[in-house]
Amino acid sequence: MMLDIFDFYDKMEKHNIILSFKGDVTSELLTSILQIMESKMDNMQEEPKMKKKVYNVLVECLQNLYHHMDDTAAESGEKRSAIFMIGKKDNLYNIVTGNYIANENVAGMKSRLDEVNALTKEELKDYYKQILNNGEMSLKGGGGLGMIDIARKTGQKLGYHFQAVNDKISFFSLNIKISQI
Repeated sequence: MMLDIFDFYDKMEKHNIILSFKGDVTSELLTSILQIMESKMDNMQEEPKMKKKVYNVLVECLQNLYHHMDDTAAESGEKRSAIFMIGKKDNLYNIVTGNYIANENVAGMKSRLDEVNALTKEELKDYYKQILNNGEMSLKGGGGLGMIDIARKTGQKLGYHFQAVNDKISFFSLNIKISQI
């Protein structure tokens, strides 16, 4: 166990991880993480514009974890938990999230992410307005606006991966890059 913790520390150092968390995502946790990151960015003397961009994307990422963790994982014996990490190297922030998702929801999620990734900045803006105006809301209330908003704010494609765990669930990871530009 002691060697494992050094390996973990070493990997976090090499990947410039500022903050990481694994466990159940609660509303209290969201508030704490946002406060911690705000404080860390203040201590790093981050530019106000970058701080705002990182904070806003972080809010979206954490809300996605909070609202969209599938209960299917708990039903199949997996803990209803998630993982979250944020790192910074040079002028690039990297936010990585991971959570269990029902296999039946993977195709829909992949399709939506691919659709968002295929759009230009202007098309993302129009698509966002279209969903708002049409009142297309998902069962969880957002209509996929969070992913569109993240893509709009970062100007980057959303990196993602689905790892099959068993015949009922997969592990969904999302990788967001935020740069000054």
